[in-house]
Amino acid sequence: MQQRPLGRTGRSISEIGLGTWQLGADWGAVSEEDALAVLAASAERGVTLFDTADVYGDGRSESLIGRFLAGRADHGITVATKMGRRLPQEPENYTPENFRAWTDRSRANLGVDILDLVQLHCPPTAVIEDDATYEALDALVDAGTIAAYGVSVETCEQALAAIARPNVTNVQIIFSPFRLKPLDDVLPAAAANGVAVFARVPLASGVLSGKYTTETSFADNDHRSYNRHGEAFDRGETFSGVDFEVGLAAAAELAAALPEGVSLPAATLAWIAAQSGVTSVIPGARNVGQAQSNADAADAVSAGFDVDAFDAVVREVYDRRLREAIHPLW
Repeated sequence: MQQRPLGRTGRSISEIGLGTWQLGADWGAVSEEDALAVLAASAERGVTLFDTADVYGDGRSESLIGRFLAGRADHGITVATKMGRRLPQEPENYTPENFRAWTDRSRANLGVDILDLVQLHCPPTAVIEDDATYEALDALVDAGTIAAYGVSVETCEQALAAIARPNVTNVQIIFSPFRLKPLDDVLPAAAANGVAVFARVPLASGVLSGKYTTETSFADNDHRSYNRHGEAFDRGETFSGVDFEVGLAAAAELAAALPEGVSLPAATLAWIAAQSGVTSVIPGARNVGQAQSNADAADAVSAGFDVDAFDAVVREVYDRRLREAIHPLW
């Protein structure tokens, strides 16, 4: 597993990380035993980035990670958590007092004194553009509460605003064959400014796993059932904002272009990781098999996968099927 610099922190993180939303909530039930097994399988495969948030299962995801790492001295894993969704997404709630309360809660959940990396969790644009936001975050660094901070965003414009801030370590943004807009400006700007990029929702909530059909159904407590049109949070977080059936058709075309022995999810993760400016791809996993397959995706390149050939197919399918509906929105 290749390790890449985490911005200017002096840390290195794996090119394939692990997103742990699935271990908290909103993807159907995952037992504690299965969640801990996912963490173990990822670490065994060389994953050194766990991405979580204080609202995933109301802290369940953070607590499970804390339990897992507690007995592993010198584990070498960076835990990136997020804050800002414990209250309504209104600018007046992003205060130094709330920042301290949220980070104190995350420190308790994870069982650490200093948080490795804290990201604002898709805050309003006004918060991303406000000098006071970064003054409050700098104060947390100075106090020794957090080691570094970043911003998770919904739109490319938000990402560019965050990248322009001198002490931002990373931006986290949706990027996949179903969401190509970050290629235009975000990835070049991040690379030029020494800002790390975490690519989230890389498999478009599973559509790019190649396992779903029009007959696939999801549990009632799975966001792929209740948020397809943005009923609960930004629509782009579910299937990357792509209509489910349109996404299935696009995924089928991508899969058909792959050589024998290379799966669509492996090709997708390898393609994302190969893009200049991407630091780490953070797919989620609900079981050990998914965790192992995700972590092993980087091997697709060394196994003879032609990234450039797949890139051409990705862009053609996107332009024909998705660009008009997706590109202007995020």
